[in-house]
This record gives sequence, C-alpha cells and structure tokens, in this order.
Amino acid sequence: MSENRLSQETSPYLLQHQDNPVHWWAWGPEALAEARDKNKPILLSVGYAACHWCHVMAHESFEDQATADVMNELFVNIKVDREERPDIDAIYMGALHKLGQQGGWPLTMFLDSDARPFWGGTYFPKESGFGRPAFQDVLRRVSTIHRDQHDDVIHNADILVNALSRNQDTGKSIVIDDELLRDLTSRMVRAVDVTHGGLNGAPKFPQWSFFWLLWRGAIRYGNDASKTAVVNTLRNICQGGIYDHVGGGFARYSVDERWLVPHFEKMLYDNALLLDLLTEVWRETHDPLFAQRIDETVTWLLREMIGEGGGFASSLDADSEGEEGKFYVWSLGEVRKILGEEDAKIFAAAYDITEAGNFEGHNIPNRLDDQALGSIEAEAHLRALREKLLAARAGRIRPGFDDKILADWNGLMIAALSRAAVVFDRPEWQEAAKRAFLFIEDAMTKDGRLLHSYRAGKAKAPATASDYANMIWAALRLYESIGEARFLQAAERWASVLDKHYWLDGKGGYAMAADDTEDVIVRLAPGQDDATPNANAIMLSNLAALGLLSGKPEYGSKAVALTSAFASEIAANPIGHAGMLAGAMDHIAPQLIVVYPTPLQQPGELGDALHRLSLPGASEVIVQSTHEEASAPALDGKRPVPDTATAFACLGTKCSLPINDAATFEMQLKSLRRNIADVT
Repeated sequence: MSENRLSQETSPYLLQHQDNPVHWWAWGPEALAEARDKNKPILLSVGYAACHWCHVMAHESFEDQATADVMNELFVNIKVDREERPDIDAIYMGALHKLGQQGGWPLTMFLDSDARPFWGGTYFPKESGFGRPAFQDVLRRVSTIHRDQHDDVIHNADILVNALSRNQDTGKSIVIDDELLRDLTSRMVRAVDVTHGGLNGAPKFPQWSFFWLLWRGAIRYGNDASKTAVVNTLRNICQGGIYDHVGGGFARYSVDERWLVPHFEKMLYDNALLLDLLTEVWRETHDPLFAQRIDETVTWLLREMIGEGGGFASSLDADSEGEEGKFYVWSLGEVRKILGEEDAKIFAAAYDITEAGNFEGHNIPNRLDDQALGSIEAEAHLRALREKLLAARAGRIRPGFDDKILADWNGLMIAALSRAAVVFDRPEWQEAAKRAFLFIEDAMTKDGRLLHSYRAGKAKAPATASDYANMIWAALRLYESIGEARFLQAAERWASVLDKHYWLDGKGGYAMAADDTEDVIVRLAPGQDDATPNANAIMLSNLAALGLLSGKPEYGSKAVALTSAFASEIAANPIGHAGMLAGAMDHIAPQLIVVYPTPLQQPGELGDALHRLSLPGASEVIVQSTHEEASAPALDGKRPVPDTATAFACLGTKCSLPINDAATFEMQLKSLRRNIADVT
C-alpha cells in the first residue's frame, strides 16, 4: 500500500490529497496506534472540500516534496474532513480557541501521541511573511519542543484537555422568561448594520441563530425595529453579490460590509437556513423579492445539489481553475457577446456590470442599488436574460462538487424545504424533501442508529447529536405537512436514541458525540451558536413540539433539564446562545395549529390564513391523510366539522373550539403568537 492511504477514502476532501507526497492517514484507530507505536507527535490537518485556504496550503506545502519530507520524518500526519467528522473538528478547534488563537480552516493542530493537543494554528505559508512563520520552520520547532521539552508538552496537553472538558459555570442564575426575551431582542437591534443589514462591520455572515431570535422577538413582542432589522438584512442578502443572481443559491459569507463580494463557496446548510428564514419572513411581509429568491434557490438545489438516492449534496467549491470565484464573475464583453448590445445594456444597468468591474477587474452581478423588484414585465425580461447567461456559464469549468450526504445538513434542508413546500403550495418540493428523508432513514441507518456521512455507496462516521436533532426537526416538519404518523414515530425514536447515548447524566445537555464513540478524547456539550445551529438549541424546540404532538410529559421535563444545564452559560453570554433562547420561547409557550382540509384535500382559505401569517416556532399540522393514518395524541378530541375545512389553535394544552371561518382563524392566530405573560 502507498504510504499515502487516502485513496481508500470516500470523502472528496480527503481524495483531493490522495496524490500528495505526504504520508497521510485518515483519522481512525490505525493512525492513532501508529503515533503511539512510533512515539511520534501527530500533525492533524482539518479542512473541507470547498475551503479556499485549504487549497492554498495544499498547493504550497502538501504538494511540495521538500515540505512533505519534513512532515513524514517528524510526524504522523492525519487528514480530517471537518464535515465528515465534525466531532473531531470541534474538539481541536476548541483547543485552538483555548490557546487564545482565532479559529478557521485549514486547522493545523499538533497533538501528542495520545491525540491530545498541545499547540496549533490555521494556515501556515510555505515561506515566512506577513507575520507568519514558514511552515517548515514551524514543523521543526514543534518537533524539537516535543522531543526536548516533553514534560511541558504533556503538562500543556493536560491543561487543554481539562479546559475542554469543563462547561463554563459562572455561578449565575438566569430565568428565561418573556421579560428577559423581550428586553434582549429589543437590545439586539443595536448590533445590526442600519444601512446594509447583518451584524455591524465585515466580514458579514448570515448569522441565522441571531436573526432567527430577533425575528421571533419581533413577532412575539410586536417590536417593529427588530422586524425592520431582519427584513433589511434579508433584502440586502437577496440583492447582494452573496446571492448567485444567475444560477440561484447563496454563498457562505461576504468579505465586505455591503454583501457584495462573497467567499464564493455554496454550502447546503447556509441555503437551508436562509430558505427557512426567508419563508417565515415572507409569511409576514409578502415581499415578492423573498418569494422569488426562495423559488430560485430551490430551483438551484434541485438542479445542482441532488446526490445519491435523492439526498442533498454538501457543497460547491469557491475555486475553479485554481482561482476563487472564476466560475461566477463576468466581464461586460462576455455579457454583450451572449445577450447582444441592447439586452446587455439592460442587464448591466440592473446588475452593476461595468467595463472596469466591481471585483478585481471582473463583475459580481448584484442589485444592491435597489431593494425591490421591478415591474412584472421587467422582471420577466431579466429572467430570460439570466437564463441565457446560465446556459453560457454551463460551458465553463465548474467548481468542485462535494457530493457526500450529511445527515445533519440534510435535516436542515428537509425541514426548510418541507415548510416552504406547504407555504408556497409546491408539492414537488415536498416530494424532494420526503425522498431525501427516506434515503437517510434507509441508507444511513444501522442497527437503529444514524450514521453521519454517506458517499459512493458507503455510510460512515458516527452520528453526532446534530444529526439526530436536525433529522428530528425534519421528521416533525414532514409530519406536520404530510400528516403521516411514520414521521412522528421516527422523531420519537431518534429522541430516544439521543437520550440513551448523548444525554450527559449529572451535568445535563446533549454531548456532541455518543457515549460509545471511541475515538474522541473528550465529549463536548456545546450550547453556543455556530455557523450551523447547535444541537441543544434545536432539541429545545423539538422537545416542545414532541411534547405537544405526543402528549408525553417527559419531553417537557427534558426541556426543563436542558435549559437548566446551560443556564449559567446563557447568563454569561446570552447573545452567543441565541439559538437556545429561541428554543426557550417554544418551551415557554408551545403553540399548535391543526387544519383539516375539505374532503377535496384543500385547506382552502384556512390554509391561506395560516401560511400568510408568521408563526415562528409553532407546530402546524395539516391533516392531509385520514385521521387514523395521521393519528397522534395531539389530534385526539379535535374532530373536523363534516364536509368543511376546520382548524384548531392551541397554546399548550388549551385549544380553541373548531374554527371554520378564515377571518376568525386569522384573529385567533394573531392572538396566539402574542399570547404572553403580563410583563412590565
């Protein structure tokens, strides 16, 4: 076997490195045994397929024979795809933060032979410059320290591992109630860029957890400033260069404060979260811009991001032909050649296409100068022009495509797509969501347990708590929109696995790794927000929904224990736990809406009233099948009026009488979403 062992892997990121002269191992017991047997330190390199700076470091150092020779002589070299093993990435990224360094990818960590971290960084250049040492110098220095100051290395590793093992406990207590949440969501507005939306400054990330909590505060407490901040943010994102106006879909973040220049990689999770937030905000604003971006993004998803068995693929790279963004940018000459002189003028005026360019001599299409769409006729013309450019772009060399299917990211997209399908009456979207769900339930399950990643016919990597939390969310959304009991049963089954293998007795909360995941040095139990929602935050909402739908009190008890487990951390940093606080709203006032269609299976005006009013966090059950097929304790005692669409609105266990009139239903829903305790 070649001393580079990555050719046996399925991860596109690891396969990118299979021809490196570095003697790479994939993470696993064999690699860790090699380090122990040879008493060598470990060089751990963590990245992902769509990571620009990962590619840079690979070209500069990992493809360089001289650098590889030093790595091979001094270290056992292990390469990890952070998307395939997020539990491993989280541990060592956490260690880097404990060392006082800013995180990012590629993550370059140095571990002792027992896989305990003692030092690290992110990108190291091949040659020294800009305050960064040359990578070979770093390698030799770290190896020398490991050899000559071994006791200090062991001591530092002990300190780091102990620090990772402890949850922050400030000793403070916090009561999460409407008074706290109303005040906090009101103050959060100050952190939002008044002009461009998003958090103040640059770079700008979508920050779903922050804006989800802010939107929930806007609706629940009638805060117009919070509502404006979220709407303005989404309009700028939808009109900015972070959105691919030609092909649809959102990039990961913007490097500038205007949302103009993206980091061009497209991630499944960003698009899922933005799709869900846009759908919820459209329900309140009915802004045609949001409806159009939702439609275009789902069109992109179904065109370019379908993997094996109907699961959703992970990402599209930022780079093509060795250059970031080359696939997505345009010159004015190209636009003229494809569209002709007159149409090129129209397109260039609408999308900021100039001779000089708006990005390094090229043009990123954007509509930041206008936050609204044009007339129906004008938009139809622009759509036809975009289709011509998309067809022409298809002839370019495409960015790398990471087609592995991740259970947690798919859970986010299934949940978002299922809700959008109902709101916009797009049954084909619902079918795509259901197809992805059934694939994961079948192909990515072994002995009743989920697996995290699937590619090339192989399911692998132990599931994290987020795989379960997000797939439970997906199952609940599918149950609510399709009304098949099998989805509710799946949600309860996975919640049971979480409780058995992930719940931390004593401290409380769900650990990221299961109790039988053998290759992690510590079981982290984070509650803080990240680029993707925290499993504990998602589960807080899930537990509220499960309690409503199943009628089982143990879900409410678990939610109380979950909130208590993170109370001191939330008290110390409430904004950093926006997801947990948003989930707490569902626990404080769980909301259930049940709609029975007419015999023709049309929710009609009642469905219109429901889907054109934002009800963030509510469980919205549309009983599309027979009462028996959709059976759940939540439906007990809620019988429809014969031959008439019927609705019920519930706050906790208190439910309305049957409602058959849309105007009455809308009034009830508006009361429901604002039904809060008296606060001063």
